[in-house]
Amino acid sequence: MKAHRAKSSPKAFSLVELLVVITILGVVLYFAFPNIVQMRSDSEANLARARAEMLNLAVAAYFQAVGDRTTAKANWSSAGSDANRYTSMLKPYIAFPTDTLTAFMPSSDYSVVFDPTDPLVHKATLYGPSGDGLRVEITY
Repeated sequence: MKAHRAKSSPKAFSLVELLVVITILGVVLYFAFPNIVQMRSDSEANLARARAEMLNLAVAAYFQAVGDRTTAKANWSSAGSDANRYTSMLKPYIAFPTDTLTAFMPSSDYSVVFDPTDPLVHKATLYGPSGDGLRVEITY
């Protein structure tokens, strides 16, 4: 007579196996999450630099389109604020512009300040967040 044997293959994972998998996933996320957050921050900073450079190119295009540097500088100085300069002078020279200069930057943490007298001599200044919450000038 044959002895009846129980099947040896389990139909589900044991508690120990599940805990091991959860622990491994936890360790992987522990090391990966700060890198993901840093990559997002770095990409925002890179986008802000690229958009500031795009604004500098738009300034050069505006001055070239006006033709007379003295007239362009007078128009630039009389525009008043950077927001007015963006909407009235620079938007036509930017591909896919937004309605406002603030919306053009990747987040509210970044801002651009133009030279009020001669933007062709001095590039726009880009300000952004630092690690301690202060706003600092970003070179690009």
